[in-house]
Amino acid sequence: MAERMTVSYQKKPCYDIVFARGFAELTDELAKEEKNRSRRVCIVTDSNVGPLYAAAVCEALGGIFSVCEVFTFPAGEENKTLETVRRLYAFLIDRHFDRGDLLAALGGGVTGDLTGFAAATYLRGVDFIQLPTTLLAQVDSSIGGKTGVDFDAYKNMVGAFHMPKLVYMNLDTLQTLDARQYFSGFAEVMKHGLIRDSRYYEWLVAHLYEICDRDPDTLPEMVRRSCEIKRSVVEKDPTEQGERALLNLGHTVGHAIEKARGFSMLHGECVALGCVAAAFISWKRELIPMEEYYEIRDMFVPFNLPISADALDVEQIVSLTKSDKKMRAGRIRFVLLERIGKAVLDDTVTEDEIRAAVEELNFREED
Repeated sequence: MAERMTVSYQKKPCYDIVFARGFAELTDELAKEEKNRSRRVCIVTDSNVGPLYAAAVCEALGGIFSVCEVFTFPAGEENKTLETVRRLYAFLIDRHFDRGDLLAALGGGVTGDLTGFAAATYLRGVDFIQLPTTLLAQVDSSIGGKTGVDFDAYKNMVGAFHMPKLVYMNLDTLQTLDARQYFSGFAEVMKHGLIRDSRYYEWLVAHLYEICDRDPDTLPEMVRRSCEIKRSVVEKDPTEQGERALLNLGHTVGHAIEKARGFSMLHGECVALGCVAAAFISWKRELIPMEEYYEIRDMFVPFNLPISADALDVEQIVSLTKSDKKMRAGRIRFVLLERIGKAVLDDTVTEDEIRAAVEELNFREED
């Protein structure tokens, strides 16, 4: 029997997160809601995930929906664009999908964000479900209703809040991820401990080897706790008017590096660098001691995440932070650490502080 937790929106139960092994239980989960057997579903997936799982998902949904279509787009952040959404719109229109039909996002964060945005805007809104297959998507991007696409390579500049009807996590998919993708997701896991739960952070350190080995008994506990933290934040602030912004630890500098590198680095790798930068500024402001800064920095290393990068263009990255969607009245809304397990919002971080933090990230021989 699959485990579950419920996410509320505006203080009312909105959707369940289901933790399962395999896709077989997806049939029962959706059958609870789907009474109209003439309804159609379109699985949206990318060229990496589709060949692995689209057939199994179609089989699971075949007894519920009258039609199961699959829309596949080329994998990669560079395809998280309005052009891909336009092609999805055309696909849906050509097959006469209407407001009573359903989209299913099968894949990682790119697929989930793109599908959710298409669902929010196609015919002014249709239902969708999340079927996250990466660690990053399972612990972070599939939860909370944030959807969107990149615009001229600026991260998530076009988007909408649109809640899924269900988030169904097949935890077995984590075993098929390549190592780089798997560890990229761990940056968001570490972020949850840093902003909200020092005991969870300590648990991650204590279970380092099991996490790196993808131990099937350890991963469900890790994913579930991260989802609990994400849920607790988004329920209090569903549209990011305040506290939800804490989830952006590492993302302001991270997004800037991601764009500066032309998306050659994975999102989680850039978030790890961004977390190091935020911890550095926190240390320099005497919010955390030096020892804690170095502990936070070095804890990314055993999880194969970078703490420095070659030849970062400091001025370019500082400039790109000004285009971050988290700007408020011309000020960057930064997330800093008061200690491991407690983050704070700050809109007084200066360009010089960001510049010094990015300089700290630039590769040195001792790194």
